[in-house]
Amino acid sequence: MKSEPVGRAAELERIDSLLERYTSTRPALLLRGDRGIGKTALLDAAAERAAARGMRTLRAFGAEFEAGLCFSALHQLLYPLRDRVDRFAGPHRRTLQQILDLTPGLSPDPLVVTAVLALLSEAAAERPLLLIVDDIPWLDPASAATLGFAVRRFGHDPIALLAAARTGTHGLLDRVQVPEHVIASLDAGSALRLLDIQWPGLAPPVRRRMLAEAAGNPLALQELPVLLDDRQRSGQDPLPEFLPLSGRLRAAFAEEARTLPAATRRVLLHVALEPEVSLAAIQGSATDSVDVDDLAPAVQADLVHADAGGRRIWFRHPLIRSAIVHQTPPGERRSAHQALATIMTASPERRAWHLAETATGPDEAVARALDEAATSARRGGAASAAVTALIRAADLSPHAADRSRRLIEAAHLAGITGQLDEVPRLLADAGQARDTPTGLVFATTAHLLTNQDGDVAAAYRLLTRALDDVDSTANNDRRWNSCGILYALLLVSLYSLRPEPWELLDKAMARFEPEAVAPFRLCHDAYVDPSRSASAVRDGLAQAFAALPADAGPWQLLPLAFAAVAMDVLSDYRYLLARMIDRERDGGAIAMVIPGLMLLCHDSYIHGQWDEAERLAQEGLDLAAVYGYHFWEGQIRALLASGAALRGNADLSRSRRTETTNWAAPRGMGVTEAYARSAGILAAMGQGDFDEALVQAARIAPAGAPTVGIPGRWVVLDLVEAAVRSGRLDQARAHVTAAQQAGLHRIGPRIALMITGSAALTADDDEAGTLFEAALAMPDAARWPCEHARVQFAYGQWLRRTHDTTLARAHLRAALETFDRIGAEGFAQRVRAELRAAGVAYAVPPDVPAVPLTAQERQIADLAATGLTNKQIAERLFLSHRTVASHLHRLYPKLGVASRTALRAALDAIARGEVPS
Repeated sequence: MKSEPVGRAAELERIDSLLERYTSTRPALLLRGDRGIGKTALLDAAAERAAARGMRTLRAFGAEFEAGLCFSALHQLLYPLRDRVDRFAGPHRRTLQQILDLTPGLSPDPLVVTAVLALLSEAAAERPLLLIVDDIPWLDPASAATLGFAVRRFGHDPIALLAAARTGTHGLLDRVQVPEHVIASLDAGSALRLLDIQWPGLAPPVRRRMLAEAAGNPLALQELPVLLDDRQRSGQDPLPEFLPLSGRLRAAFAEEARTLPAATRRVLLHVALEPEVSLAAIQGSATDSVDVDDLAPAVQADLVHADAGGRRIWFRHPLIRSAIVHQTPPGERRSAHQALATIMTASPERRAWHLAETATGPDEAVARALDEAATSARRGGAASAAVTALIRAADLSPHAADRSRRLIEAAHLAGITGQLDEVPRLLADAGQARDTPTGLVFATTAHLLTNQDGDVAAAYRLLTRALDDVDSTANNDRRWNSCGILYALLLVSLYSLRPEPWELLDKAMARFEPEAVAPFRLCHDAYVDPSRSASAVRDGLAQAFAALPADAGPWQLLPLAFAAVAMDVLSDYRYLLARMIDRERDGGAIAMVIPGLMLLCHDSYIHGQWDEAERLAQEGLDLAAVYGYHFWEGQIRALLASGAALRGNADLSRSRRTETTNWAAPRGMGVTEAYARSAGILAAMGQGDFDEALVQAARIAPAGAPTVGIPGRWVVLDLVEAAVRSGRLDQARAHVTAAQQAGLHRIGPRIALMITGSAALTADDDEAGTLFEAALAMPDAARWPCEHARVQFAYGQWLRRTHDTTLARAHLRAALETFDRIGAEGFAQRVRAELRAAGVAYAVPPDVPAVPLTAQERQIADLAATGLTNKQIAERLFLSHRTVASHLHRLYPKLGVASRTALRAALDAIARGEVPS
């Protein structure tokens, strides 16, 4: 059986009711709906359901070319019963034979009706019948009259009639007053499901455009993507304003328009090209008279709706607009654009587009208008439209220098709108002319190298040349060129882990007025030297975010967001970042949307909202993959590696960080490597492998030499705990002392919590309790649930060791509750083991394996069970003997054994599916 029509549960329920109650007084149902709404699909589903019930189905289809052929529909319907005609005698047999022979001159008299009823009744006596008739209005009158008469008498036999007709049409069957059901457009969820079934893998902006244009029409959802090419479906190329339509869609949405009066078609064309135009404005622009009566035929045909006087006109369905434009000859479209350009003086951007559609050769005035339109589009979150405007402006440019500049600016914007493949072509087409903005050429190429290839070293070299061409006195409309260069340099600085890019950015900012580059300055200070200026940076961020206009460009917002993440204060401003993402994700600066999602993900992780973090990360990862921003794929994958480690999924974390490191290391992306290593720290600590955790932490910030950089400032607690648990207390104390002397605690409350907790871990017993209490009592400490719970966990461990078991249990239980709530399974398992050691018989949650051995632990256990020593196991697995000992120490309680002599029996029990006690 075919799959059921998506989103049609109510209709299928009505059909099932008809099939179950065909002996009722009205065993009939008429389905009404617009073209493409899915009437035929429902009729097909009804036929399948009838067959499943043992019913026989007879079908007929109304057709315009057969509407004048007497009894043509009955011929279709009864033809499968032709072998039964000879069972009848006399007039009934002759009448049925005439219907099946399409004999001319036969009329729908009572003899015809009774003959048809007799044939149907005779067939229904063997098997119940379902009669399906599609496109009722196109039935020939004789068939319609006969069926109309017959359906009123079906209640005596197991016969049901299911018919379909388009909304707004009428036929003779309407007079019978058959029960009707109107098929509505698909709801949003069903429309999305159908589109994803038919066209999986559409880029998110393309999917949203398809859903908007289809407006719940199933035919449109299935056919709109057909005429798009692969690049358009993947979101790499922008979609046209008027989507191409298949023949079926043109027939469904504009067939009636072809027969409208010429004046009406002109009005519709004006409205299609400029949806906000009123009838009065059209009257003012038309070369011949137009009045409200000219709109009436379109309203009567249900193509448009209009308020009184035509002040507002809108199409019944969005695709009628595209169909009207596509069926109009090019000359008429140009004339309409020209007329609209004369009346759109209040909207310079729209006027520029209309003028561009009328231009047939170079025209600098129109090109300048498109320049301005591009600036407005970029500010309004439609950078893709700005690219299109600049390319068209270049085509209309009489002078080579202007053409070159416009193409270079288009290339630069294409690099942030997901059109990376277009960047080299546009730059090559721009060529070299006098006054070519070479700085923007270098910056655009650097941005491409960074985002597509992750080659930050080559990008840095290009940006040193680009800055030589920066114009610090450019007007506001061109200032974004300089911001683009500074932003490209900021990315290189953020991820290369080298001081030179930051130094170059500092020198570049010195060329501008401080207020012009305030976001970049704050970001620089938040990453380079936050401990000295932390309060100033936090205050500056508050002032800068508050001063942002509602339409703040992503170049202004992203540097502030990066700075806010570095200072652990993004949660105060995330609504602004989310607003920018919503504005830019469809046709805007995709290259800014992706890091915006990544920063929101980071903020969600540190505040314990891990499901939300992973949803944001996945959206960013999907966009990065679709548009080719491999640079951001690496950054987001590193974050997800940490998330997997925190959730206790060591294998997934390992695969993600290995993939990240293999990509980042050859490209000199030190920060990305450091993020991957921080995931390794968390994975190792979750498994209790503190030796490995210390190795990974020391590669980010060596013991005794903490760094204020990112993510180095965030691994202080990791390194200190790993050092303490692996017996390297002196290293841990040296690191805490160095972090305090460097003033890391001044950066913000989260890092202050980590450093105070670290100090407690390394303190002597007479000071540790006070320090643990001080850490947990810090203002807003619970805002960072993972770090807060880790300090509680460490405090509980210390209390148990110092024999305050009652208080230890309280802190351990609190830590476990937090870890369970946020999903930190690796840490939660460690807390449960500590609780058991504190005398609490803590049950293992049902979804946690009773014996959660990692792959490495199982390998070590198997070798130890054979009698090998720790040193021999270490040599075979290329580990240190201390690491092997640590693993054995952890796996003994998991297996319920006290020594290696009992390992073999425990492993054999697991193999038999038994849980060790």
